[in-house]
Parts: sequence; structure tokens; C-alpha cells
Amino acid sequence: MALPRIVPPLDYLREASPASLQSFELARLNHAANLRREIGTLIDQWIQETSEALLARWMLDNRNSIHEPIRPSPDLYQSFLESASAPLPNSQSIPAEFVSAPPRFADSRQPLGRSIDRKPQKHRSTA
Repeated sequence: MALPRIVPPLDYLREASPASLQSFELARLNHAANLRREIGTLIDQWIQETSEALLARWMLDNRNSIHEPIRPSPDLYQSFLESASAPLPNSQSIPAEFVSAPPRFADSRQPLGRSIDRKPQKHRSTA
């Protein structure tokens, strides 16, 4: 759906005063802002409608699981505990040998009481 656009005559814009050109510019910017606001509203409506349609499609595709009886909370908790009792039933326990790592940056630290030597700075001459 194309909206008719009002195109001002080029001669008018060429001969218009600065105040008239500023007024024309502000009118065009206002119209653009209104269009942007309308587009935002339309996008929000589109997202809402699409999400509702996708929810309906998901409910159609998963109709059997929706109508299954809901298990009481204690049953859900018990099934969770049963599955957590043996998370890896076929795994073999491998003895692990831990070796401590050497401290990092131990030799590069300087004592706190000592001052840091600085490089002498060159003075720049201003021209």
C-alpha cells in the first residue's frame, strides 16, 4: 500500500526564505517521526500476533502431551532424586592424581617498601 507523497516544487524550495526552509524541514522531520512511531506500533502488533499463532501451532503439534495428567509435586521430586542418584551409571572411577602448580609471578614481585626507578623524561620544546 503506497501512500501518495507530496513533493514540493523545486522552484519553491529554491526561492524560499531561510525561515520557510526551516519550517519545511521541521514538518518533514515531524512526519518522519510519526511514521517511525507507527512502524514501531505495527511491529509490536506483528510480534504479538505471530507469537500467538506459534503458540497455537505448538499446542496443535503437542496436543497429546498437553492432555496428560499432571503428576503431583512429590512424584516429580522423587523421579528427580532417582535420576540424580546415578548420573553416569556406566562410568568407571578413575583415580586422579593432583599435582600442585608452582606459584605464578613469585620471583617478579618487588618488596613494597622499595621505590620504583623511573626513566628520565625528555622535555619537549614548544614552537
